[in-house]
Amino acid sequence: MEKRLSTEEKNSTKKALSMEDKHFMEKELSTEEKNSMEDGNSAEEAVGLLEVFGLVCAFMAADAGCKAADVRLEVFDKNKPANADALPVPLLVTVKFRGSVAAVEAAMEAAEAVAKSLTGVVQRHIIPRPTGDTGKMLKISAFDKN
Repeated sequence: MEKRLSTEEKNSTKKALSMEDKHFMEKELSTEEKNSMEDGNSAEEAVGLLEVFGLVCAFMAADAGCKAADVRLEVFDKNKPANADALPVPLLVTVKFRGSVAAVEAAMEAAEAVAKSLTGVVQRHIIPRPTGDTGKMLKISAFDKN
């Protein structure tokens, strides 16, 4: 024989389920946050910044760095300095690598070697554990502007 639930029992069951759903959603949100951290939004990942002369050199350096180590690229950035006409190439491009400190160091070494063989390196820096605000700034790119 099937037991019929009273209205009060139905409401309490719905309430318990909604609380369970809420707990599951909170758990799921924290899992999503965890995944976004693993996708590279983590401040625990190092960042390598390599500024080179010209876009082709940047592509070649980025390719060499990614082949040399387990890193991923952030969006390139560009800069046309006031003295652009005096430079070997009038456009400076920053290549940004993300990954473990060791991987970023290896990628930077390979990328720098390629860049030096082409148009040259302006500067290079590795930030072992960038702050959250620094991480946000890495997403900015002048290539996004008209």
